[in-house]
Amino acid sequence: MAYYAFEVIIFYLVITFKRKNTEVMRSIKKIHKAEYRPIADLVTYSPMPTGDLQMIDPFLFLNHHGPQTYGPNNNGLPFGPHPHRGMETVTFILEGDISHKDSSGNESVIYSGGVQWMTAGSGLIHAEISSDDFKKFGGDLEILQLWVNLPANQKMTKPTYRGLQQDDIPTIAFDEGKITARVISGELNNTEGAFETLSPINLSVINFKTTGKLQLNIPREHNIFFYVIKGELKVNGESAKALHLVEFENNQETLNIEALADSTLLFGHAQPFNEPVVARGPFVMNTMEEIDEAYQDYQAGKLGSWKN
Repeated sequence: MAYYAFEVIIFYLVITFKRKNTEVMRSIKKIHKAEYRPIADLVTYSPMPTGDLQMIDPFLFLNHHGPQTYGPNNNGLPFGPHPHRGMETVTFILEGDISHKDSSGNESVIYSGGVQWMTAGSGLIHAEISSDDFKKFGGDLEILQLWVNLPANQKMTKPTYRGLQQDDIPTIAFDEGKITARVISGELNNTEGAFETLSPINLSVINFKTTGKLQLNIPREHNIFFYVIKGELKVNGESAKALHLVEFENNQETLNIEALADSTLLFGHAQPFNEPVVARGPFVMNTMEEIDEAYQDYQAGKLGSWKN
């Protein structure tokens, strides 16, 4: 009889532990598969926006280019001169390179492991193409570009650009080295990111070796951006494979992540702006009138001039 009572107590404790553990983990709303949207000969997947998911405020848009291999004498990236206003672009060079140039006079070539952060603000023209060496010799290419919104009171701020190579970005390790994270902005585990941002945006690129485990506590009012670039991760009990974006509820703080394969994750979180968003082409504003004004200003040359 005593043995039976002991079994009942153990069973109760296990069930209680599992229930409490589940209750503190943030719920998953939906897992979204990226849509295949090639651009010329550039392999491109887009998990957002799609018909199912317009944005995760303040994260607006993500394109995943590659992975693919270019041969010698290729055309490289097809993103010639074009304008932006009202948002920021964050570009992650996983393989290959990007040659950046803009109408504010900034130029750079950023290589594998590096990141570009451009605040379009009141507006500028920029181009993102492959370097002359890449076009001549070819090579592997994989690049992500994320658009981050600007709050209404910062949409007309002065444009800025900064490009950092891999060695300029702080890296931290977890789980006895099975996990390494490059901290792009904000902070992760009390490590400050490489980029200072106008609004608090936390972004990291996290690499996992199989069986690596990571627990993160995110303020429940923050929206989470969780995109699996490669591999497969188990997050809060559900599997998310490469080219999938996990959409979370805002009900709890804890994320429990386990690598089911060698994996790479683009991870972010931020307080939502909760403001109207009107996006047309390269411009992201709060009203349609502001969009019309952006096009008029671009056509009038107010976003800068372009010199080849």
